[in-house]
This record gives sequence, C-alpha cells and structure tokens, in this order.
Amino acid sequence: MKMLKEKSDLELIQAYIAGNESGVEVLLNRYKTKVYTSIYLQVKDEYLAEDIFQETFIKVIKTLKAGRYNDEGKFLPWVIRIAQNMVIDHFRREKRSPTVVSSEGYDIFGVLEFADESQESKLVINQRDIDLRKIIQRLPDDQKEVLIMRHFCEMSFKDIADITGVSINTALGRMRYALNNLRKMIEEHNLMLNIG
Repeated sequence: MKMLKEKSDLELIQAYIAGNESGVEVLLNRYKTKVYTSIYLQVKDEYLAEDIFQETFIKVIKTLKAGRYNDEGKFLPWVIRIAQNMVIDHFRREKRSPTVVSSEGYDIFGVLEFADESQESKLVINQRDIDLRKIIQRLPDDQKEVLIMRHFCEMSFKDIADITGVSINTALGRMRYALNNLRKMIEEHNLMLNIG
C-alpha cells in the first residue's frame, strides 16, 4: 500500500471519505500554498486571506463528506474555484469589486523551495527574485494574474480561463503580452535573471 503522500488526489479523497482523516490533511498540505497565494493576490491582506483560506477548506471538507464532489481529475482547479467564489462573496459583502494586484513586498517566491546552496548562490537568487518581483509588479493586472496562475500556481490555461471568466484565447494572449512585457522590462533594466 502506497504511503499517503504518494497517493493521487482521488485516492486521498477516497481514503478520507472511507474515514481516514489524514487523506484530507495530505491534500491540504499538497495545495495550501497555491490556494493561499491565489486568495492573497486578490485580497492583499494576510489575515483576510487566511480566513478565506480556512473557509475554503471547510467548504471542501463539507462537500467531500456529503459525497457531492465529482472527480474529473481536477481537484486543485475545483478548490481554487471555491476560493475564487469565497473572495467574490467577501467583496460583495464589502460592496467592493475585487482586484488582483500583489501588494509591494509580497514574497511570491516564498512559495518556491530551493535546494541547499552556497551563501553566494542564495544571495544571487534572492536579488534576482527581488528584481523579478519588482518587474512583475509593473505588469497590467490582467497580465500579472495570468502569469501568476500559470507559473506559480501551475494552472492550465483552460482552468485560468474558467476562473477569470475569459476565453482560453484571451488567457493565452494575456500570457503572451505578459512575457513580452517582462522581456522588454528586463532588457531596459539590464537585469541578469539567469536561473542557471
């Protein structure tokens, strides 16, 4: 029998429904960074993001317990869609519309794990991340949103299109513009962003 961490999302869901509480715990740990990041990028408030994150997983657990989860092999997009709806509900209650803008200083690269490296290598990577983060902040909101969902949340363009309410072609176009704009800004600022 596979260890829980090696099981697929569906196997973990089935284990949880069968009574193994650890199944949902492994799922939570597997996706917490991506789900939290998607929430935080919209609400720009650490405590509010934590609250919405918790509400999201409470809803996920209730749906799983009730046997209403319909597996199509897309657990993460399903959870992110729930989180997106929770954010929209929050803004409706607040009578404000959501915007997807990272606040200055948000460490998007905090979600990445790096292997053990020398101090010099860590400093170079840290400076590169700071420079890249500043450049990403200058992108238009719609381009920044697609870039973050695609590269940092590793979502498909179909899922991005579903969550943002645009066509796949629009999502692809925004990504193309984001990458072109990033290249131009990197060249303008003469930055070395090699990840070698």
